[in-house]
Amino acid sequence: MTLIFGIETSCDETAAAVVEAAADGKLRLRANVVASQVEMHRKYGGVFPEVAARMHIETIHAVAREALTAADVQPADLSAVAVTHGPGLAGSLLVGVNFAKGLALMWDKPLIGINHLEGHLYSLWLSEHADSLRFPSVCLLVSGGHTELILVRGHGEYTLLGSTLDDAAGEAFDKVARLLGLGYPGGPAIERTAREGDPNAYPFTLSDLGAERPYAFSFSGIKTAVMRAVQPQPAYGKRVRGEESLRAGNLREGVNIADAAASFQAAAAEMLVAPTLRAARDHGAAAIWLAGGVSANTYLRQQLVARTDLPVYAPPLALCTDNAAMIAAAGCFRYAAGQRDSLALDVLPMLALV
Repeated sequence: MTLIFGIETSCDETAAAVVEAAADGKLRLRANVVASQVEMHRKYGGVFPEVAARMHIETIHAVAREALTAADVQPADLSAVAVTHGPGLAGSLLVGVNFAKGLALMWDKPLIGINHLEGHLYSLWLSEHADSLRFPSVCLLVSGGHTELILVRGHGEYTLLGSTLDDAAGEAFDKVARLLGLGYPGGPAIERTAREGDPNAYPFTLSDLGAERPYAFSFSGIKTAVMRAVQPQPAYGKRVRGEESLRAGNLREGVNIADAAASFQAAAAEMLVAPTLRAARDHGAAAIWLAGGVSANTYLRQQLVARTDLPVYAPPLALCTDNAAMIAAAGCFRYAAGQRDSLALDVLPMLALV
């Protein structure tokens, strides 16, 4: 039996977890503790990096202790310490990596650096579908900072098929929520509001990236389209700064917020679903995987399931957003593969999966 202690501090969630790997490779989640900073950052309309790092420092000791207690394990029982070392906010990553180094040194355990994006992939191994996962599969990895299509050929065997050319889908949800005065975080706010709206009320034009980029994404255009549809436009010849044009709740008369949210959500989902289905077909995928914060969106899940005969797998909702369970899960496979990192492990804020 392998027990991995995981730490995640890549953005604004301070998290620690313990995952057990049996001899047959099956994973069991023993504990998963997440201290969210959402309320702290809500007043900024997004994550304030310096505040996030400071909150990690104040919270990480208590979160780690709680995870050990909940898992009913002692440090001596653990096999290794796994920690996110990129990508993410530099200050936040430093807190987690340095804390993990201290634990590894104090507990005399191996240290394993984990790519945050790979962690999202391995959140699927903590789902009820874990026994059904097969290779090759196409994974739509979609979050506030990343939107990528990845061909997963095996454990640690990845091919990047396509990514966003500008903004990530999660960022687009946040910006549109701000436009509509729905608050932060934008994804849940858009989804809640869209339930009362008509997804066909606003015919937003979808991005057309051409046949030469069949698996790419672009969300800058849809943000602009929503802004023009719902906000008063400046008089001819008047220049308006970008931030001024994004004033929360600055809506033109007659705008139906629920309709605008539903129409945006439908358009954004279509721009995610179409390349994913194309990639799965072109690469003979056995299944389609969803991972990352935006994978919690029910409408997106429904659209994928309705449009393909392939099985569609996604993590439990609690493991879609940033958490340490996914880092510990990835750590189980990396540990089994023989990965061991030195105390010189550094943070890599721009670390890519492929």
